[in-house]
Amino acid sequence: MRSEFETVQFVALGPEIEPLVREASKAGFPFMETLRREWDDGSNRFDQPGEAYFGAWKSGQLVAAGGLNRDPYAQDAAIGRVRHVYVLNTYRRTGVGRLLLQSISDLARQHFTLLRLRTRTEAGAAFYESIGFVRSDEAAATHVLGLQAAA
Repeated sequence: MRSEFETVQFVALGPEIEPLVREASKAGFPFMETLRREWDDGSNRFDQPGEAYFGAWKSGQLVAAGGLNRDPYAQDAAIGRVRHVYVLNTYRRTGVGRLLLQSISDLARQHFTLLRLRTRTEAGAAFYESIGFVRSDEAAATHVLGLQAAA
């Protein structure tokens, strides 16, 4: 079955990200503003080995985005971190979030043995748990996912 969504890795962050930044900010999630600021100032462009920032598109519109960094809170280079994931409200529960995380985890398996993330909501926790993440009591992560290389 072909998806109605397409995921593409960002090489530049342009105005197409603004609807996600605005909606996330209005909902009380400033991390998308952090994404834009850090991209603009060059402090995090998801451009280190094993890193990427992906957008999910439908009919030419960016509807979700999220990325993979080396975990800045870990001393172990084999730990990756899912960061700055946001799905427009009208596209939640359509499968686009799952598709986006599949792109992230496919890349992560090539570079990392563990993925970590932090979510602030129970809805986010339920989503991540539905795709295999488990709750963590680590100070720097609410959820973790052990990775095995794809066969």
